[in-house]
Amino acid sequence: MFFKIINYQNTIIARYLLRNLVAFFIVVTFIIGLIVLGNQFVLTAQESIEYGIPLKELVPLVGFNMLRDIPVILSISLFISIIVCISQLYKNSEAVVMNTMGIGDKKFMNLIQPLVVFTFIAIACLTLYAVPWAKQQKNITENTTVNASEFSFITSGKFESFKDGDIVFYASDSQKINDLGDQSLEEVFIYASNDDNSVVVIAADAKKYIDSVSKSTYLRLRNGTRYEGLSSNTNINILNFESYDLEIVSGEVKKSIAALSEIEEKNTIDLIKEGGPFAIAELQWRISQPISILILSILGVLLGKSSPRGGKGINLLIGIVVFLLYNNGLLVAKSSIENGELNPIIGLWSVHLLVIVFLIIFYQFRQGNFAYFIDKIAFFNIKEKSHV
Repeated sequence: MFFKIINYQNTIIARYLLRNLVAFFIVVTFIIGLIVLGNQFVLTAQESIEYGIPLKELVPLVGFNMLRDIPVILSISLFISIIVCISQLYKNSEAVVMNTMGIGDKKFMNLIQPLVVFTFIAIACLTLYAVPWAKQQKNITENTTVNASEFSFITSGKFESFKDGDIVFYASDSQKINDLGDQSLEEVFIYASNDDNSVVVIAADAKKYIDSVSKSTYLRLRNGTRYEGLSSNTNINILNFESYDLEIVSGEVKKSIAALSEIEEKNTIDLIKEGGPFAIAELQWRISQPISILILSILGVLLGKSSPRGGKGINLLIGIVVFLLYNNGLLVAKSSIENGELNPIIGLWSVHLLVIVFLIIFYQFRQGNFAYFIDKIAFFNIKEKSHV
């Protein structure tokens, strides 16, 4: 029934092409998945050592992160597999023989439909249901095991940066005060950059606390000295203080991160009901991932077409670049909607439309019809006027 719906033809060539494509897809998915899993495990092990948390308590985070990354892994794996599979047919001159039999790009697109449709359904289920659940479970796990993340916990004997590197902090010793994230610090050194002006603060001790109203994270420094203007070597201001408060993490930034995280954890039905720029951006992102695999599968067939004596790997390299541009374009559009810089009606659909236009132009170029269509455009069709 499934094969009838997608108009699949059960021929020797169809089975041969699909068998090769599935083999490439499994291998590529395994390799990329292994790389991502290895990277996730290394990062988790580093966090375990850095914060003194047992590795077994952080291992579930690796699984949730992997589930979050599976849609992208499947997308790029299928895209690469199609390019490699079609290219292999041309390299072995098999596709040349198929072309003489009337099996061209359109036929190849039809023959790979079963795997494309299967991947489309899998990615749709993951992005609409499984990934939000994984992000929700990851947040719960982090709250119960890590408790205080790297954004709010200061490690003793280590230089740390805040506010995108504007503040560099060091403390020789730190002690946890309570479960709210407050800390007691000793021998504190701070370097801060503010409006092209350098500030150095040295204090005997400090306390890190979270303001109950603004939710900003502050350092209350005691018994120290503040040096301003050291980089200019002129007009150096020196201030001795008994108590001095310094904001290291803005409450507004933390609220924005928390709001975005909450949106990403919501199921798709709740996103539709909620509305708002964050919900719309997240909903369009979830829908865009399965849509992109349909567009990429067609593009993969066109990129796979090559000469038997052509350069090896160039089509694959172009494909990876196109995938990165496509995926990053969707992310930029998503961020623009969240920031109110892009109309949600245009949204991520504009990126898909641009890629489809590129796909049509590229298809006409591959078919050798590009010059014909250009010639039909009056702007390019310059003809000399006949004189009577």
